[in-house]
Amino acid sequence: MSDVTTTAIHLEARGFVPNNPRLPVLIYAQAFAPDADLASIMEKRFDDNGWPPQWRDGLYDFDHYHSRGHEVLGIAAGAAELVLGGDGGRRIAVKAGDVLLLPAGTGHRRIEQSRDLLVVGAHPPGQSGDIIREAPTPAMRQQIAFLPFPLVDPVLGRDGPLLRLWPDTILSKS
Repeated sequence: MSDVTTTAIHLEARGFVPNNPRLPVLIYAQAFAPDADLASIMEKRFDDNGWPPQWRDGLYDFDHYHSRGHEVLGIAAGAAELVLGGDGGRRIAVKAGDVLLLPAGTGHRRIEQSRDLLVVGAHPPGQSGDIIREAPTPAMRQQIAFLPFPLVDPVLGRDGPLLRLWPDTILSKS
């Protein structure tokens, strides 16, 4: 697992999508080796690291974001092309074994997918993936900016990049 390549992407607001003003998207390339039951392996890892899995499905084909939860997306099978950040945002390709960590407010949508695409989704305890397709209210912007998160990386545990790249300034505001 030490050879997992992680990329951090900071996204600015685009159209109705606020993105996250302080936390970058984290992309873990080939975080998991291929396996016949990769979805169960991902779910166990996420759960062990404090991100209880909540669903298995595909990805929506429309821009949306979540105001009440950070989200980890494990690509358990297949491949897809996504846009992060809203209309005109960053296009990325993902395949089985890749993981995306999206801070609250991050716009995302699927452009293309293989027939066998399967995604495992998880949120920190007490958070949810509300589907927002309109501009945030001032209260939603504040919630997105200061939503707490577990102090354990969902993929790499206590040594993961979340601890370096997601500054834990929220604790001083509680």
